[in-house]
Amino acid sequence: MLPICIKDTAKYGRGIFATRAIKKDELIEASPVIVSPKEEWKYLKKTVLYYYCFHWGKKDTAIALGYGALFNHSYTPNIRFKNNKENLTIDFHALEDIKEGEELTINYSGDPADMSKLWFDVIE
Repeated sequence: MLPICIKDTAKYGRGIFATRAIKKDELIEASPVIVSPKEEWKYLKKTVLYYYCFHWGKKDTAIALGYGALFNHSYTPNIRFKNNKENLTIDFHALEDIKEGEELTINYSGDPADMSKLWFDVIE
């Protein structure tokens, strides 16, 4: 059973929260993906699915399924993600120990330390 659930954040809408303590480096979720080739990007970016896309290699896009599509952004994330091309998943691991009830967040840029401006105003 996964150590996470969906709850309202009161700030961003839905978010992912720990249902128990999670240890640093623990695998939290291996979200299956649908890989979309680069030729489809011009269509995909015009849909709501745009907001659930991850880079997949240098040119393709992956649409995250499962909980992977619902992690909120933070410039001080407590989890990281990595593409697992062999299993066609995006794997989410804890960057630090996480307490039960804490929201799990990622840096949408991919690098937990990246402070680049995003396409929306970030609320910290």
